[in-house]
Amino acid sequence: MNTAYEILDVATTANDVGIKQAYLRLVKDNPPDRDQEKFQLIHNAYTAIKDHKSRVSYALFMLPETSFDTVIDQMLQTEHPANFSAELVNQLLRASVDDATLLNIIATPKK
Repeated sequence: MNTAYEILDVATTANDVGIKQAYLRLVKDNPPDRDQEKFQLIHNAYTAIKDHKSRVSYALFMLPETSFDTVIDQMLQTEHPANFSAELVNQLLRASVDDATLLNIIATPKK
């Protein structure tokens, strides 16, 4: 299965502008009236990584069309929320997705 970055043929370090340019190029080459399935794949990939918030959600959870809030809600409703500790879930709920704090929380190894 290809990642959104592979579908759009961009680096994982690409910025918003680079991602949008790749998307527009691919849409121009693959219009929906020619191949609806491929167009939808390209569109879904773009939606998954089009901005910072989407890329953070995609990177953390690999769920391109699921919002951060939805993922947290699902985690809290499951009996064993994907190996997340209660403390980490609480920290995530207090952190802003646009805040670098979120990435630091995830990247900090457990002691």
